[in-house]
Amino acid sequence: MANATTPEVSTSKGNGASPSHARDTGALRLEVRPDGIGLITYDVPGASVNSLHANFVAEFDEMLDRVESDASIRAVVLQSGKADSFIVGANIDMLKAVRTASDAEALSRSGQRGCARLASAKKPIVAAIHGPALGGGFEVALACHARVCTDDKKTAFGFPEIQLGLLPGANGLQRFAEIVGLSAALDHGLTGKNLRAKKAKALSVVDEVVPKALLLEVACQHARALADKPKKPLSFLAKLEKQGGAAALQTLALEANPVGRRVLFKKARQLTQKKTKGHYPAAFAIIDVLETFGGRGFDASADVEARAFGELVVSETARQLMGIFFATQELKKDTGVANPNVKPREVKKVGMIGAGLMGAGIAYVSANAGVPVRLKDRDDESLGKGLAYVDKILGGRVKKKSLSRIEKDQVEALVTGTTGFEGFGRCDLVVEAVFEDLALKHRVVREAEAKLGPDAIFASNASSLPIGKIAEASARPQNVVGMHYFSPVEKMPLLEVIRHKGSSDDAVATAVALGKKQGKTVIVVNDGPGFYTTRILAPYMNEAAHLLSEGVPVEVIDDALVDWGFPVGPMTLLDEVGMDVGAHVAKVLFEAFGERMTPPAGTDKLVADGRKGRKNRRGVYLYDDKGNRVKDGKTRGVDASVYGVLGISPTTKLPVEEIQMRLVLAFVNEALRCLGEGILRSPRDGDIGAIFGLGFPPFRGGPFRYVDSIGPAEILRRTEQYRDRFGARFEPAPTLVNLAKNNGRFYR
Repeated sequence: MANATTPEVSTSKGNGASPSHARDTGALRLEVRPDGIGLITYDVPGASVNSLHANFVAEFDEMLDRVESDASIRAVVLQSGKADSFIVGANIDMLKAVRTASDAEALSRSGQRGCARLASAKKPIVAAIHGPALGGGFEVALACHARVCTDDKKTAFGFPEIQLGLLPGANGLQRFAEIVGLSAALDHGLTGKNLRAKKAKALSVVDEVVPKALLLEVACQHARALADKPKKPLSFLAKLEKQGGAAALQTLALEANPVGRRVLFKKARQLTQKKTKGHYPAAFAIIDVLETFGGRGFDASADVEARAFGELVVSETARQLMGIFFATQELKKDTGVANPNVKPREVKKVGMIGAGLMGAGIAYVSANAGVPVRLKDRDDESLGKGLAYVDKILGGRVKKKSLSRIEKDQVEALVTGTTGFEGFGRCDLVVEAVFEDLALKHRVVREAEAKLGPDAIFASNASSLPIGKIAEASARPQNVVGMHYFSPVEKMPLLEVIRHKGSSDDAVATAVALGKKQGKTVIVVNDGPGFYTTRILAPYMNEAAHLLSEGVPVEVIDDALVDWGFPVGPMTLLDEVGMDVGAHVAKVLFEAFGERMTPPAGTDKLVADGRKGRKNRRGVYLYDDKGNRVKDGKTRGVDASVYGVLGISPTTKLPVEEIQMRLVLAFVNEALRCLGEGILRSPRDGDIGAIFGLGFPPFRGGPFRYVDSIGPAEILRRTEQYRDRFGARFEPAPTLVNLAKNNGRFYR
């Protein structure tokens, strides 16, 4: 709403509201219907979606003054002028431009005043919502006197601020808590999860859910009803008191008295500390706001909220998370190729070779995007397992009520199976996910191309073998690319598309477009052993193995990296990936890069001992018959026999920071090598790949933003110290040396 001018007003004549004759320079338009309903349309000029700019409060304020002074207007409906969104929240560019906590606090207080103005308007205001109403948009909707929304899948409500290191800043959490209670408000504020229309109605967050075609008229009906007979909805606690019963009394005992609230918020802080390790201050600010609201009321919590918002907006955590947000937005528009004239082909059917967990996962995300899939494996048993896995994923969604049984059947019908190549001739793109063996992949390429159309794209889901090597078996190498998915495919957000020297722009752009359609965040990297993600993970995992061989206990290594911000430790990750897979990848990378990728000698002993990790229930941790980790408070579930196999005693004590820095610097240094060698197109892609594919802590911004935040000279100093102690595996990347020498940065 930057540069918004005075709101424009037009008076309709006829049965409904006529099109406004307002100039398209402001974000608000007012049209008055014959029945006395004023339609306020929020439509930010030149933007595909509505966001809240710094001056939205002033414009709303002036518009409400006009509405309240116009005797012909009985009530108001607030709607969006955008096709498929209501308001998606505060403008992130505006927040990023803020330099001081006091300026950010002022933004929050302004937003609070704006929403208070809506809530206290002299005439009823009904929000007519289609599409996402998120963050500040949800706060605006909650400040209205009633809400009607569409039953469309695009319609969603939520507070995603936590994902940016922030908290809602316009009293939306408090208004939400008045409707749903403190426990539910904590849940939604701390997770940032979306609330769909049906659930919103069940929680009384919206008053009615209707088809899109009926939205405006039903909203107007509600507005007329409120004008005829104003009513204030019951609060959550008042509803419980009226409802009665054991469950209601239990909730009242928790939320309606100081002792119960102390228990509730103490537990919330404990769980948040355990989950975040204290790295996300916004989570604790959300708890503070809601606790203050529950104990001291609306005004006191608003003050706590504004102060916290001010501090958080300029915090390092929020700056890093905003950087990630902008990077993901840029990638949504990135075709993956430099030539703007190249357009991706439409993929109308996908062929999937290999029905293991990866192949079945790829089949699922394709079918879920509406693309038919032909799934192939060598025999009926293997194929059946793949189809059953797709069914299991869909069944889980039905159980969680995110999918109806009819929708499940529709998606599942898009996946058909074969043990041959029947149906592959009509596939536009084929993905192979067979074992990481070059001879096997060559055979698959030749067999598939014999059945595919001449323009079909062949994509390999290899994780370490160079795509150029795989393409050597192809009669059409220009149509060969890598599409490296991450396990489990249905949950992991990243897709790494790999282009070898002979890949065409057409093939790369089509693979990128399919990945986006599958719901993935896609980066494009150039070819090389391990590409980007596998390559930078290898020295990190090797360093963990070095620490283990030095006698550092398994759980100490894992705890150190989880405390630093990784979702799981490297030893847990080794069990999840599989020791046999890890050893195979390590061999490929050692052959490619030599001494600095040498894994500790003891790693082979674990594989020789028959340990494959969780999948065969023999790893560095203990597993039960179902493959679940054994929880033992004394041993932390570690399989102590690992130490005997390695011939070590787990008694070495190192500072936690040294454990962390040895692994992190190995990871970061290799990322910088990838940029310097042209594997990566940009630091942006490197940061997104590390965060979305490997779990690098988002609040640290990715390896390249991390170097910027610590300073390249300091990163170089620490890396050189480890090189002097441990040799070639810590030889600083030339990119790091040059950056430190010139006092440079990756981001400005």
